[in-house]
Amino acid sequence: MTLRRPSNPAPLVAAASLVVVEALVLLGYAVLELANISSGRAAVALTTSVFFAAYGALLIAAALAVTRGRSWARSPIVLAQLIQLGVAWSFRGGDTTLVAVGLAVVAVVVLAGLLAPSSVDALADRED
Repeated sequence: MTLRRPSNPAPLVAAASLVVVEALVLLGYAVLELANISSGRAAVALTTSVFFAAYGALLIAAALAVTRGRSWARSPIVLAQLIQLGVAWSFRGGDTTLVAVGLAVVAVVVLAGLLAPSSVDALADRED
């Protein structure tokens, strides 16, 4: 007899999907940073690229883990969204207001999806 895991709730799937989109943007930024290396700023471009690539990879791993019911993965995602809210706050006003609103909306939707009661239940550590 095999145990079938119930499907993930919609808020959790939506949150994980948005986190993957965020991660892909970070990976794209890492590639763009590498593509624009110049001799005057090679060290900065390289370290920035490595940082954003690692950040994006961690977010993808965490998104996949939460869809597999791993509760530990919720913490790095929540932390990333809190950081994103801070970044959004710093972008408010002027020409970057739309960027700030977009970042904030995505972060709030991800947090709401992860912290929805159905998502919390799906990620609850249970003894088998």
